Amino acid sequence: MALSRVCCARAALWGSAAAPGPIVARRLQLGRPGLAWGALRSSKLHLSPKADMKSLISYVVAKTKAMNGKYHRFLGRHFPRFYVLYTIFMKGLQMFWADAKKARRIKTNMWKHNIKFHQLPYREMEHLRQFRQDVSKCLFLGIISIPPFANYLVFLLMYLFPRQLLIKHFWTPKQQIDFLDIYHALRKQSHSEIISYLESVIPLVSDAGLRWHLTELCTKIQNGTHPAAQDVLALRECFRNHPLGINQLQALQLKALSRAMLLTPYLPPPWLRRRLKAHTTVIHQLDRALAKLGIGQLTAQEVKSACYLRGLNSTHIAEDRCRTWLGEWLQISCSVKVPTHTGRSKADFASQTTNADGVCRNRAVPPAAQRGPAFHELPWDAALSEAWNGRRSPAVSSYSSAGPTALVCSPCAP
Repeated sequence: MALSRVCCARAALWGSAAAPGPIVARRLQLGRPGLAWGALRSSKLHLSPKADMKSLISYVVAKTKAMNGKYHRFLGRHFPRFYVLYTIFMKGLQMFWADAKKARRIKTNMWKHNIKFHQLPYREMEHLRQFRQDVSKCLFLGIISIPPFANYLVFLLMYLFPRQLLIKHFWTPKQQIDFLDIYHALRKQSHSEIISYLESVIPLVSDAGLRWHLTELCTKIQNGTHPAAQDVLALRECFRNHPLGINQLQALQLKALSRAMLLTPYLPPPWLRRRLKAHTTVIHQLDRALAKLGIGQLTAQEVKSACYLRGLNSTHIAEDRCRTWLGEWLQISCSVKVPTHTGRSKADFASQTTNADGVCRNRAVPPAAQRGPAFHELPWDAALSEAWNGRRSPAVSSYSSAGPTALVCSPCAP
């Protein structure tokens, strides 16, 4: 009896384990939540992940803009002077970044289509030239900011010496005018030295006619008379060989020419001569591209920038007078011989004349004209048109500052 009861109890226990009731099944399901909630969780995650990411990004961007706006209002309310500098600095960074991207696109296009620098349109050529100059100016700041905690010193130097360390993107409108006047004043300091040297070499010129033309030109400059383009072109032979050829110039003359073109004079004479050659060659290539485009296609700011680069202080001169002066410059520049080291064929060496609108017209080149001097024989022509700047009243001298020197500042002799 007892044994049968034990067997029955064991069988009942085994039966309940083999076939659990509904309560036990529910407990088992609750004990394994992964099976019950897995489908629900997966459907929620894969519902719209892209929309969730976009909404998150838009939320972060909106909050950032709101905080940035509050920060700007706080600076403008409590620190107005600092806010002006901060705004100019941020806009300068944006403009410099845009210039860098444009320069990269131009270089990529040059590499893809095998285009040389002198084959670019005027605006692209000028953009690359200006961007290279800006990068070289910012290079010093990048070097001194490498040591740890040196960035604080960099900000202090930028605030104390904005003209020497910052590019024009980071200048205030008033600073742009003042700094350009300062740079032009530095240019004017070498004008008297250039004219004095030209007068001293007049007896060394072998041709009597050239001696007379050079004497008349120096006299006009000293008397404050603006020379015509023909007066400058008549002296082309003087700058081909001794004593005014650039290869025959001494260190003092090279330094004076470098200062007149806003190049550093604190280099050995071979480096100064090489920089003068490169600088005047780039200007001549820009002149060729500008002559193809036409002065009438330039904006007022582009005209003033082009005149200032070539030696004229255009910050206080009307736009129409700047266009007239630039047309005179192109008339001379289009009459000089193209540098032979640019890789252009002889068919491209056709000389050009400039009409009143500043557009060059090709004309036949006699064989003798193609044997003109190379680009390194004329930086003195460039110096001539800047040299008579300081001998007139301020209102007139700014227009005539690049008269003969800038007009003669072509990279090569005709």
